[in-house]
Amino acid sequence: MSFRSGGRKLSFELLSSDLTAADDDDVDDASPRSLPETSSDGQSRRRRRSRRKQGALQSPPIAEEEPRVDVHPPAPLRVTTDLRSVVEKVCQASDAERSAAICVSYAGVELRQRSVAGNGRAVTFAEDAASSCASSSAAVPDAIDPTRRPEANGVVKKLEKDESLDWEKYIKENSNVLGAEVERRDNSPFRYFIGEMYSGNSLRSTIAVGNDKKRQRVYNTMFHVPWRCERLIVAGFFVCLDSFLSLLTIMPARIVMTVWRVLKTRQFLRPNAADLSDYGCFVVLALGVASLQMIDISLIYHVIRGQGTIKLYVVYNVLEIFDKLCQSFGEDVLQVLFNSAEGLSTCSTDRVTFELLRFLLDGAIAVLAFVVHSFVLLAQAITLSTCIIAHNNALLALLVSNNFAEIKSNVFKKVSKENLHNLVYYDIIERFHITAFLLFVLAQNILEAEGPWFDSFLINASYVFMCEVLIDAIKHSFLAKFNEIKPVAYSEFLEDLSKQILNEQPDDRQKDLTFIPLAPACVVIRVLTPVYATLLPAGPFIWRIFWILLWSVLTYFILAIFKILVGLILRCLASWYINLRLTRKQHAD
Repeated sequence: MSFRSGGRKLSFELLSSDLTAADDDDVDDASPRSLPETSSDGQSRRRRRSRRKQGALQSPPIAEEEPRVDVHPPAPLRVTTDLRSVVEKVCQASDAERSAAICVSYAGVELRQRSVAGNGRAVTFAEDAASSCASSSAAVPDAIDPTRRPEANGVVKKLEKDESLDWEKYIKENSNVLGAEVERRDNSPFRYFIGEMYSGNSLRSTIAVGNDKKRQRVYNTMFHVPWRCERLIVAGFFVCLDSFLSLLTIMPARIVMTVWRVLKTRQFLRPNAADLSDYGCFVVLALGVASLQMIDISLIYHVIRGQGTIKLYVVYNVLEIFDKLCQSFGEDVLQVLFNSAEGLSTCSTDRVTFELLRFLLDGAIAVLAFVVHSFVLLAQAITLSTCIIAHNNALLALLVSNNFAEIKSNVFKKVSKENLHNLVYYDIIERFHITAFLLFVLAQNILEAEGPWFDSFLINASYVFMCEVLIDAIKHSFLAKFNEIKPVAYSEFLEDLSKQILNEQPDDRQKDLTFIPLAPACVVIRVLTPVYATLLPAGPFIWRIFWILLWSVLTYFILAIFKILVGLILRCLASWYINLRLTRKQHAD
């Protein structure tokens, strides 16, 4: 084994010779130089020292495993006595166990072997280290593996490397090293299938196990939210029906009573805000019906059915969008009209002219807005009638496109509790409008259908209502799920609606169901007028006027009775539900 110093690699023999020479020099230097060396022993020592030095300088070139080309010969290596003293202290340790461990660790290190061809012998650093340690401790004779010692012919045998650790073999021999039995998997497809079959449901490895909260969420989505939402929509539908019947029964009765009082007293007094509001709504209704009477329904029907550019469900969706826009604008217009009526009823004498002109202007705007809204609803009803009468599955396409477009536009949006409240009210109004459309289809079938048509009408009407109920349930179920709204919110909405029925919230009108029945009433009257015309007998004009008045009075009484029933039932149910909510809140507290 070679030793690196000054860019050259020297053998251990050369190192030992230098150490001996240096030692002798040190000894000589330590002797007193004042005494002359007269004896022959001193001369012989000087000659031996000079020969050693010459032999060291004239040593043959060193053979290396990794030869390097160096044109400059290195200077003789001088090792200090401190290094020798350190080596002697290590080798002369008195503790046998410590010396044995040192020798084993020193000889066991994997060293690079280098053969030094000098004086016909081969030297290894491992051998010298073993021999030096063996002289100090005889208890470790076999510290170095004999297979790693040089052979007698001078060829150094290459040191063997330790065998690398085979992890699979180690795990197989020590199967409990990880605390569990490690089994080797068989790559057989049949065994894999059997193992998967007996290992249980594989979905449990990808889906977390639920809890009671998740179970309640599933039940809310499937049962509680659809039930409470549909209960609220049905109650709201009857509230809209009550408002619609009030427009057709209560408002005409109030107008007739006001006119009768004026005719009886023959004194024209300034009307109050409620009377002015009734007059304005009556004018809007009358002009709306008169405008729709001038529209040819057959012409619009053939135009919608005959065009091939736009599909029927696209036309229906466009008209539905305009319907919602007209609802929002009509609410603002009617509020402005009522404000003008209140201002006209309470203004001073100097401002009567100004308030009257403003009331007339707001009334004209209201007439225009509700005539347009009535025309939109009539066109939407004609489109639905066209889809029902058609034999190319147009009704199915309309229901699918319209309802799933509604789900797409609402379900995947972030909504608050207040926005959900308004959305439920829009669904209530839409349900009432669909009822008005189906009434229009019924009237058209009465007037123009030939052969048995009532069964097909019931089936198609059932399809429309079932799809509407199903879509509303799905929409509100997933809206409540995605926005983490509990089903009790729909109960709170129904409680607010019940308070509105009982007029227990006169100041807070933000949570009220706002439904303006003027446009639907115009459409219904326009549709039912031809049906009543078919019931009039032929005869003189006076006779026809008599039958018109008779049918009008009978219709009014029927509607008034219906209004009384609906109103009383709603008030009873609203009172019962409010008391129920109060009882549950007390038990909860």
